[in-house]
Amino acid sequence: MIGEIVAIGTELLMGQIVNGDAQFLSRRLQSLGISVYYHQTVGDNPGRMREALALALSRSDLVITTGGLGPTQDDLSKEIVADYFGLPMEFDQASWAAIDAYFARTGRTCTLNNRKQAMFARGAVILPNACGTAPGCMLLHGGKIVVQLPGPPAEMEQMFDSQVYGRLAGMTGGCIASRYIRIYGMGESQVAQLCARWIEAEGGVTVAPYCQTGQVQLRVTARAESEEQALALVEPVVSEICGVLGSSVYAVTPSSETTMQEIVGELLVSRGLTVSTAESCTGGLVAAKLVDYPGISSVLREAHVTYANEAKVRYCGVRPETLRAYGAVSEQTAREMAQGLRKESGADIAVATTGIAGPGGGTPEKPVGLVYVACACAQGVSVERLLLGGSRARIRELSALRALDMIRRAALAETAAT
Repeated sequence: MIGEIVAIGTELLMGQIVNGDAQFLSRRLQSLGISVYYHQTVGDNPGRMREALALALSRSDLVITTGGLGPTQDDLSKEIVADYFGLPMEFDQASWAAIDAYFARTGRTCTLNNRKQAMFARGAVILPNACGTAPGCMLLHGGKIVVQLPGPPAEMEQMFDSQVYGRLAGMTGGCIASRYIRIYGMGESQVAQLCARWIEAEGGVTVAPYCQTGQVQLRVTARAESEEQALALVEPVVSEICGVLGSSVYAVTPSSETTMQEIVGELLVSRGLTVSTAESCTGGLVAAKLVDYPGISSVLREAHVTYANEAKVRYCGVRPETLRAYGAVSEQTAREMAQGLRKESGADIAVATTGIAGPGGGTPEKPVGLVYVACACAQGVSVERLLLGGSRARIRELSALRALDMIRRAALAETAAT
């Protein structure tokens, strides 16, 4: 089955919002074995909407539209599809009652123009909206499938997962299963070279590399009659690749959305290892990423933003003579920040960052992008010197990522030593 996603909304074309719906749907369709060859984005214009729908249906078996289901005059997604197939629109009393009840629950008045949201093409399967007012629908006509979903991500994702995914699974006659190998500390070209025999192989298992900021991801995928059979093909390949890449692999997950901070947070919490942070150039970004993980409060001891030299002395015990001799951005200062913070906070692991994120402040001796990241644990102190390029945001992001990976490695070393 070939699928296509048509995102409807002038605000998408104007760059006012990012089309995360298409990304979500492409991932879900891939797991069903549905190939997505095209994405379209079209504004709230009836003529162009019809052209986009006609083009999608001319080359795809399944078309999923997002947006255009609301109560206003420019919300015309359902009407365009009904007109294309020559089907009349019909009012659904149950949908209208659900819309009215939603307004009542939220303490608002349901105006009559909302009745538009309860109109559907004859024969459509109605998809109730558990998170908002606009129901979706699914229409099978002339050998084609059209699924119409609301644009707001929370509504769209809930509706697709609870009401559409299972229906499509019953139509595809197979299953695709994937595992994602998350890699840090190794560039895309090196990963591609080491894994060339799997990436270039033809057969039942495909391996595809994806580059992200500071990281590489390999998707290992196979298709079979069931998920269990597909995974039986995938897992030996994953094991072989991990053996080649070694400690650069920080996770193997069923989702491509897993982050470094999730892996580090889970590792710290599950093993009861406490952590503290002292940050200069990253300005609290390392701590913020750790706090993304639910339950981190049980192990996060302290988090300091120590831009000023006085703060480095007060919270981390950095010696004033070290700062005078080597400066705030130095291996020596980073080392003392991590060592001192671990001692002062009593944490198992302490991490510190100091550097020049730019765009100004650099010198020939210490250019913009020079960052030192230090990590202290019972096994000792390690310091990494980074020379990073790009924007201030990129330098901070890459520095925080290195700090998280150093925490991860320290946690594994602490566990191995006990």
